[in-house]
Amino acid sequence: MKIGLPDEAVPIEGAFVSLDTDQASHDLQVDVYRRLGGTDRAAIMFRLSGFARRVSLAGIRHRHPEYDDDLAQLALARLRFGDDLVGQAWPSRPLVEP
Repeated sequence: MKIGLPDEAVPIEGAFVSLDTDQASHDLQVDVYRRLGGTDRAAIMFRLSGFARRVSLAGIRHRHPEYDDDLAQLALARLRFGDDLVGQAWPSRPLVEP
């Protein structure tokens, strides 16, 4: 299976909205983010990004308890960056299943 960009989100008016978010909720969230300062928005982004990485890594470890930390991180890189980039960055490493 080739890993690349996800299809779970759809573009709506220049932004990506999850398929389980209604337009009113999306608009409210965007309004709140716009009222925050840049530092607060960046802090939220870093927290959410870290959370997403930890959840993804936990899922990989759950599906593949045989993976050591190195293989789990390689599988996470495959999810985050896709097959092409991971293959270029680590050409001698296998594309392990996430």
